[in-house]
Amino acid sequence: MSDARELLAIAEAIVDDAERMFLAGVGADPSQLKQPGDFTTDVDLAIEDHLRRTLTRMTGLPVYGEESGGTLDHRAVWVVDPVDGTSNYAAGNPMCAILVSLLVDNQPVAAVTSMPMLHRRLTAFEGSPLLVNGRAASPLTESSPLIAQVGFSSVASPLDSPISSIVRQGLLSDLAETFLRPRITGSVGVDLAFAAQGIFGGAVSFSPYVWDNAAGVMLVRAAGGVVTDIEGKAWTPGATGVIAGTRAAHEEIMSTMNRILNS
Repeated sequence: MSDARELLAIAEAIVDDAERMFLAGVGADPSQLKQPGDFTTDVDLAIEDHLRRTLTRMTGLPVYGEESGGTLDHRAVWVVDPVDGTSNYAAGNPMCAILVSLLVDNQPVAAVTSMPMLHRRLTAFEGSPLLVNGRAASPLTESSPLIAQVGFSSVASPLDSPISSIVRQGLLSDLAETFLRPRITGSVGVDLAFAAQGIFGGAVSFSPYVWDNAAGVMLVRAAGGVVTDIEGKAWTPGATGVIAGTRAAHEEIMSTMNRILNS
Protein backbone atom coordinates (compact mmCIF):
# COMPACT_ATOMS: atom_id res chain seq x y z
CA MET A 1 0.00 0.00 0.00
CA SER A 2 1.27 3.49 -0.87
CA ASP A 3 1.89 5.92 1.96
CA ALA A 4 -0.84 8.22 3.23
CA ARG A 5 0.50 11.28 1.42
CA GLU A 6 0.41 9.54 -1.96
CA LEU A 7 -3.07 8.15 -1.33
CA LEU A 8 -4.32 11.59 -0.29
CA ALA A 9 -3.04 13.05 -3.57
CA ILE A 10 -5.01 10.40 -5.47
CA ALA A 11 -8.12 11.12 -3.41
CA GLU A 12 -7.83 14.85 -4.07
CA ALA A 13 -7.61 14.30 -7.82
CA ILE A 14 -10.78 12.21 -7.67
CA VAL A 15 -12.51 14.83 -5.49
CA ASP A 16 -11.76 17.42 -8.18
CA ASP A 17 -14.29 15.66 -10.42
CA ALA A 18 -16.70 15.13 -7.53
CA GLU A 19 -16.68 18.87 -6.81
CA ARG A 20 -17.76 19.64 -10.38
CA MET A 21 -20.62 17.16 -10.05
CA PHE A 22 -21.53 18.67 -6.68
CA LEU A 23 -21.65 22.26 -7.95
CA ALA A 24 -23.60 21.31 -11.07
CA GLY A 25 -26.31 19.68 -8.95
CA VAL A 26 -26.86 22.24 -6.18
CA GLY A 27 -30.57 22.42 -5.40
CA ALA A 28 -31.23 18.82 -6.46
CA ASP A 29 -34.63 17.48 -5.42
CA PRO A 30 -34.93 14.56 -2.99
CA SER A 31 -35.05 11.28 -4.90
CA GLN A 32 -35.20 8.59 -2.20
CA LEU A 33 -36.55 8.70 1.36
CA LYS A 34 -34.22 6.73 3.65
CA GLN A 35 -36.11 7.26 6.91
CA PRO A 36 -38.48 9.95 8.22
CA GLY A 37 -36.82 13.32 7.65
CA ASP A 38 -33.79 11.85 5.86
CA PHE A 39 -33.42 11.61 2.10
CA THR A 40 -30.89 11.33 -0.66
CA THR A 41 -30.64 12.95 -4.08
CA ASP A 42 -29.49 11.60 -7.42
CA VAL A 43 -26.34 13.70 -6.97
CA ASP A 44 -25.48 11.89 -3.70
CA LEU A 45 -25.76 8.59 -5.54
CA ALA A 46 -23.78 9.74 -8.57
CA ILE A 47 -20.92 11.22 -6.54
CA GLU A 48 -20.62 8.16 -4.33
CA ASP A 49 -20.61 5.91 -7.39
CA HIS A 50 -17.80 8.01 -8.89
CA LEU A 51 -15.79 7.99 -5.67
CA ARG A 52 -16.32 4.28 -5.12
CA ARG A 53 -15.36 3.18 -8.64
CA THR A 54 -12.39 5.51 -9.04
CA LEU A 55 -10.87 5.11 -5.59
CA THR A 56 -11.05 1.34 -5.90
CA ARG A 57 -9.57 1.34 -9.41
CA MET A 58 -6.73 3.74 -8.62
CA THR A 59 -5.75 2.50 -5.16
CA GLY A 60 -6.95 -1.10 -5.01
CA LEU A 61 -8.62 -0.39 -1.67
CA PRO A 62 -12.30 -0.99 -0.81
CA VAL A 63 -14.81 1.77 -0.14
CA TYR A 64 -17.41 2.09 2.62
CA GLY A 65 -20.01 4.75 1.86
CA GLU A 66 -23.19 6.27 3.20
CA GLU A 67 -25.34 5.47 0.20
CA SER A 68 -24.13 2.05 -1.00
CA GLY A 69 -22.60 0.60 2.14
CA GLY A 70 -19.69 -1.82 2.13
CA THR A 71 -17.74 -3.11 5.10
CA LEU A 72 -15.22 -1.63 7.49
CA ASP A 73 -13.74 -5.09 8.05
CA HIS A 74 -10.49 -4.30 6.24
CA ARG A 75 -7.07 -3.20 7.43
CA ALA A 76 -7.36 -0.23 5.06
CA VAL A 77 -10.62 1.21 3.70
CA TRP A 78 -11.85 4.44 2.18
CA VAL A 79 -14.87 6.01 3.90
CA VAL A 80 -16.99 8.44 1.90
CA ASP A 81 -19.98 10.70 2.38
CA PRO A 82 -20.79 12.13 -1.05
CA VAL A 83 -22.94 15.00 0.24
CA ASP A 84 -22.81 15.67 3.96
CA GLY A 85 -25.72 17.97 4.80
CA THR A 86 -28.00 16.78 2.00
CA SER A 87 -31.00 18.84 3.15
CA ASN A 88 -28.79 21.95 3.04
CA TYR A 89 -27.56 20.96 -0.41
CA ALA A 90 -31.10 20.50 -1.72
CA ALA A 91 -32.03 23.95 -0.36
CA GLY A 92 -28.96 25.65 -1.85
CA ASN A 93 -27.48 26.24 1.62
CA PRO A 94 -23.65 26.26 1.31
CA MET A 95 -23.15 24.40 4.61
CA CYS A 96 -22.55 21.02 2.99
CA ALA A 97 -19.50 19.01 2.05
CA ILE A 98 -17.89 16.02 0.37
CA LEU A 99 -16.13 13.85 2.97
CA VAL A 100 -13.44 11.28 2.13
CA SER A 101 -11.14 9.58 4.60
CA LEU A 102 -8.77 6.62 4.62
CA LEU A 103 -8.90 4.40 7.69
CA VAL A 104 -6.01 2.09 8.49
CA ASP A 105 -6.41 -0.19 11.49
CA ASN A 106 -9.60 1.73 12.39
CA GLN A 107 -8.02 5.18 12.52
CA PRO A 108 -7.97 7.92 9.85
CA VAL A 109 -4.59 8.50 8.22
CA ALA A 110 -5.74 10.77 5.37
CA ALA A 111 -8.78 12.99 4.92
CA VAL A 112 -10.47 15.42 2.57
CA THR A 113 -13.33 17.72 3.52
CA SER A 114 -14.37 19.71 0.49
CA MET A 115 -16.89 22.53 0.85
CA PRO A 116 -17.32 23.48 -2.82
CA MET A 117 -19.87 26.25 -2.28
CA LEU A 118 -17.46 27.90 0.16
CA HIS A 119 -14.48 27.35 -2.19
CA ARG A 120 -12.61 25.62 0.61
CA ARG A 121 -10.93 22.24 0.85
CA LEU A 122 -9.34 20.92 4.03
CA THR A 123 -6.93 18.01 3.91
CA ALA A 124 -4.47 16.18 6.12
CA PHE A 125 -2.38 13.03 6.05
CA GLU A 126 -0.61 11.17 8.81
CA GLY A 127 2.08 13.46 10.26
CA SER A 128 1.00 16.58 8.34
CA PRO A 129 -0.43 19.85 9.62
CA LEU A 130 -3.93 20.85 8.62
CA LEU A 131 -3.91 22.02 5.01
CA VAL A 132 -6.47 24.57 3.81
CA ASN A 133 -6.64 24.88 0.03
CA GLY A 134 -3.23 23.23 -0.04
CA ARG A 135 -1.50 25.56 2.44
CA ALA A 136 -0.47 24.69 5.97
CA ALA A 137 -2.73 26.30 8.57
CA SER A 138 -1.54 27.59 11.91
CA PRO A 139 -2.12 25.24 14.85
CA LEU A 140 -5.27 25.84 16.87
CA THR A 141 -5.20 28.46 19.60
CA GLU A 142 -7.85 29.35 22.15
CA SER A 143 -10.45 31.81 20.92
CA SER A 144 -11.42 34.89 22.85
CA PRO A 145 -14.41 34.12 25.09
CA LEU A 146 -16.18 36.99 23.33
CA ILE A 147 -16.25 35.16 19.99
CA ALA A 148 -15.82 31.45 20.79
CA GLN A 149 -18.44 29.28 19.10
CA VAL A 150 -19.40 25.61 19.14
CA GLY A 151 -20.88 23.70 16.23
CA PHE A 152 -23.83 21.54 17.26
CA SER A 153 -24.75 18.77 14.85
CA SER A 154 -28.48 18.41 15.37
CA VAL A 155 -31.22 19.00 17.93
CA ALA A 156 -33.60 16.51 16.35
CA SER A 157 -32.85 12.90 17.26
CA PRO A 158 -33.31 9.99 14.82
CA LEU A 159 -35.39 7.13 16.20
CA ASP A 160 -32.35 4.86 16.53
CA SER A 161 -30.11 7.41 18.27
CA PRO A 162 -29.03 6.72 21.87
CA ILE A 163 -28.95 10.48 22.48
CA SER A 164 -32.53 11.72 22.71
CA SER A 165 -33.82 15.08 21.52
CA ILE A 166 -34.43 16.06 25.15
CA VAL A 167 -30.77 15.45 26.03
CA ARG A 168 -29.65 17.37 22.95
CA GLN A 169 -31.92 20.31 23.77
CA GLY A 170 -30.64 20.36 27.34
CA LEU A 171 -27.03 20.38 26.19
CA LEU A 172 -27.72 23.12 23.67
CA SER A 173 -29.42 25.23 26.33
CA ASP A 174 -26.65 24.70 28.87
CA LEU A 175 -23.88 25.37 26.35
CA ALA A 176 -25.54 28.70 25.61
CA GLU A 177 -24.83 29.66 29.23
CA THR A 178 -21.07 28.98 28.83
CA PHE A 179 -18.47 31.05 26.98
CA LEU A 180 -19.24 29.01 23.84
CA ARG A 181 -21.92 30.30 21.48
CA PRO A 182 -23.80 27.38 19.87
CA ARG A 183 -24.24 27.31 16.10
CA ILE A 184 -26.23 24.70 14.14
CA THR A 185 -24.97 24.33 10.57
CA GLY A 186 -26.79 21.11 9.70
CA SER A 187 -23.56 19.38 8.63
CA VAL A 188 -21.26 17.39 10.89
CA GLY A 189 -18.51 17.65 8.29
CA VAL A 190 -18.73 21.44 8.22
CA ASP A 191 -18.83 21.63 12.04
CA LEU A 192 -15.67 19.58 12.42
CA ALA A 193 -13.93 21.42 9.57
CA PHE A 194 -14.73 24.75 11.22
CA ALA A 195 -13.40 23.42 14.52
CA ALA A 196 -10.18 22.34 12.78
CA GLN A 197 -9.75 25.85 11.36
CA GLY A 198 -10.55 27.57 14.66
CA ILE A 199 -13.70 29.19 13.26
CA PHE A 200 -15.50 27.18 15.94
CA GLY A 201 -13.78 26.63 19.25
CA GLY A 202 -15.33 23.18 19.30
CA ALA A 203 -17.89 20.91 17.72
CA VAL A 204 -20.36 18.28 18.92
CA SER A 205 -21.44 15.42 16.67
CA PHE A 206 -24.06 12.95 17.83
CA SER A 207 -23.78 10.93 14.64
CA PRO A 208 -22.96 7.24 15.07
CA TYR A 209 -21.85 7.03 11.44
CA VAL A 210 -18.17 6.81 10.62
CA TRP A 211 -18.70 8.55 7.26
CA ASP A 212 -19.87 11.70 9.10
CA ASN A 213 -17.04 11.79 11.60
CA ALA A 214 -13.80 10.24 10.35
CA ALA A 215 -12.58 13.02 8.05
CA GLY A 216 -13.22 15.70 10.67
CA VAL A 217 -11.50 13.65 13.37
CA MET A 218 -8.37 13.54 11.21
CA LEU A 219 -8.50 17.26 10.44
CA VAL A 220 -8.94 18.39 14.06
CA ARG A 221 -6.10 16.12 15.16
CA ALA A 222 -3.86 17.53 12.43
CA ALA A 223 -4.68 21.05 13.67
CA GLY A 224 -3.59 20.12 17.19
CA GLY A 225 -7.06 19.87 18.69
CA VAL A 226 -8.53 17.43 21.18
CA VAL A 227 -10.80 14.67 19.87
CA THR A 228 -12.83 12.12 21.84
CA ASP A 229 -16.18 10.39 21.62
CA ILE A 230 -19.10 11.87 23.56
CA GLU A 231 -18.07 9.97 26.70
CA GLY A 232 -14.57 11.44 26.62
CA LYS A 233 -13.00 8.18 25.43
CA ALA A 234 -10.70 7.69 22.47
CA TRP A 235 -12.60 7.95 19.18
CA THR A 236 -13.17 4.79 17.17
CA PRO A 237 -15.26 4.15 14.04
CA GLY A 238 -17.92 2.50 16.22
CA ALA A 239 -18.24 5.44 18.60
CA THR A 240 -21.47 7.39 18.88
CA GLY A 241 -20.45 10.92 18.11
CA VAL A 242 -17.44 13.18 18.48
CA ILE A 243 -16.46 16.06 20.72
CA ALA A 244 -13.59 18.04 19.22
CA GLY A 245 -11.87 21.39 19.43
CA THR A 246 -9.42 23.36 21.51
CA ARG A 247 -8.59 22.04 24.95
CA ALA A 248 -10.66 24.69 26.73
CA ALA A 249 -13.66 24.18 24.45
CA HIS A 250 -13.44 20.41 24.75
CA GLU A 251 -13.31 20.59 28.54
CA GLU A 252 -16.32 22.95 28.64
CA ILE A 253 -18.37 20.74 26.32
CA MET A 254 -17.46 17.57 28.23
CA SER A 255 -18.27 19.03 31.63
CA THR A 256 -21.60 20.33 30.32
CA MET A 257 -22.34 16.98 28.70
CA ASN A 258 -21.55 15.11 31.90
CA ARG A 259 -23.90 17.33 33.91
CA ILE A 260 -26.72 16.65 31.45
CA LEU A 261 -26.16 12.89 31.28
CA ASN A 262 -25.79 12.49 35.03
CA SER A 263 -28.60 14.76 36.15
